[in-house]
Amino acid sequence: MLSISSTLQEKLSQPLKIGSVEVKSRVLQSPLSGVTDLVFRRLVRRYSPNSMMYTEMVSATEIHHLKQLPRLMEIDPHEQPISIQLFDCRPDFMAEAAQKAVGEGAKTIDINMGCPVNKITKKGGGSSLLRQPEIAEKLVKEVVKAVDVPVTVKTRIGWDDNEINILEFAQKMQDSGASMLTLHGRTRAQGYTGKARWEWIKKVKEILTIPIIANGDIFSVEAAINCLEITGADGVMCSRGTLGYPFLVGEIDHFFQTGKLQNQPTPIDRLECAKEHLKGLWDYKGKRGIYQARKHLSWYCKGFPGASELRDKVSRIETVEEGYQLLDQGIELII
Repeated sequence: MLSISSTLQEKLSQPLKIGSVEVKSRVLQSPLSGVTDLVFRRLVRRYSPNSMMYTEMVSATEIHHLKQLPRLMEIDPHEQPISIQLFDCRPDFMAEAAQKAVGEGAKTIDINMGCPVNKITKKGGGSSLLRQPEIAEKLVKEVVKAVDVPVTVKTRIGWDDNEINILEFAQKMQDSGASMLTLHGRTRAQGYTGKARWEWIKKVKEILTIPIIANGDIFSVEAAINCLEITGADGVMCSRGTLGYPFLVGEIDHFFQTGKLQNQPTPIDRLECAKEHLKGLWDYKGKRGIYQARKHLSWYCKGFPGASELRDKVSRIETVEEGYQLLDQGIELII
């Protein structure tokens, strides 16, 4: 039976305070490029109504040059609390983008300083800012001055094993005005390989006074509890564990709130959710949504007889009807 210390249970029963914003859940849904659009967030929100959600990361340069705001920033009025995540290396562009994000309804502004993808780091954004702490400081200071909502930072422990500078970097982020820090316990060089090094999250928590959110390898309720017991962090952020499983944030939050485990969704429940996800993407994005749905449907197809074959087929669908037919066939096999 999963147990939890009394000290941790007391912390989890309290709201998470991010500057002036109070959130009733200490489980957050990570921003994920190509994943956490409005359709996906609605599914996560259904099972975790109080958790902080994040949009996909948005380029401040793109916002500056476009006449209309990118659809990535579109927020459903009913999905609060939500944060818009921005990335760039230009303080003035970031300040401008933050103001527009607040205008769209963002309760906080999150600055991405952790993305390891080359096309982001080569432009001076994401985890490349770990190597440019002076620019990172300016970004935070300018955004804090530009908006009246809390500004948060999401980052990693360092560039590689020879450049783990998170203790100094995190202190600079707090001193610059960040109201919360989310820390992925891997270096940029690790990408998503190896294990998240939660011990570094613990070290950061020990020196900062702002809330620290632990990120990396949170794939279950048990992992979330173990991570918080080890790190002393103020909450957890779920990332890859929610791919094809939008139930995870809610499962963890339910345990945090009640001390009890929920019944996990059956394979049939997951495939029914996949059908809803597919329909939502079609309604929201049309044909482009079908192409995006392929990866999502593949993620739902695991852990039941015939999952591998079904996964291969749904990754090539051309229409909603084709997807429905395949998913219904999967359900029939399980029954």
